[in-house]
Amino acid sequence: MGRPVASILPGAGCVPAEPPPAPAAEAPAVSRLLKALNETDAGRYDYLLLLRFGVLNLVGLALLTAAWMHGWVAAVLGADATNLSLAIFGVFLAGLGLCAIKVRQTSHEINLIRAIRRPQNSRVAGYLAAIEGRNADSRAIVASALRIKLFSRISMVRHMASSLVFLGLIGTVIGFIIALSGVEPNAASDPSSIAPMVATLIEGMSIALYTTLVGAILNVWLMANYHLLASGTVRLFTATVELGERYAKH
Repeated sequence: MGRPVASILPGAGCVPAEPPPAPAAEAPAVSRLLKALNETDAGRYDYLLLLRFGVLNLVGLALLTAAWMHGWVAAVLGADATNLSLAIFGVFLAGLGLCAIKVRQTSHEINLIRAIRRPQNSRVAGYLAAIEGRNADSRAIVASALRIKLFSRISMVRHMASSLVFLGLIGTVIGFIIALSGVEPNAASDPSSIAPMVATLIEGMSIALYTTLVGAILNVWLMANYHLLASGTVRLFTATVELGERYAKH
């Protein structure tokens, strides 16, 4: 009869120790984002700002794709002989890219506060160094200066969003100028002149209306991103001041 397997193995007769648990694999980024929603407010804000930014622009991209599939985007581009709609869209993309950079930067600094780290290049480190050894009144002045700095660094996004409306209004004026340039009162009685005048009038009105529409829609989209960024900036400011007060009391 063969020997039992246990007698062959080294350390037979001893109770084998349970193997140490394998290190958990790092969850994908999407899983971490969804998990963060179920944590406390301080924990989930590490990812909540980025998650909101992503969801907001995914919805906007989906609506833009639907408009493209229905042929509305092609109709706008085809009717705008001045290509001002493309220029408006280019300004929008620049503003959205700048907003994405600021959202990432703000989210990173909020994470630093939660982890209580103080890198030399962060606003948190600069604020804590500025209030060190100061009384309450001095800390309030430094906090006001920090608030101005934080909101001034995101103001460019708001200005770019506002410029979309003004570019749309410029397109309106250009469209009306084109529409009226083809009208010749002296040739109104000539039937052969009416068709070219009507064509020019329709072209100008199309430019005026489409550029106004594009500017208004993209302004709403970019302003929604700005308000999202502003709410994150408020969170960063309050968290930084609260951390500074905790440091000041110790």
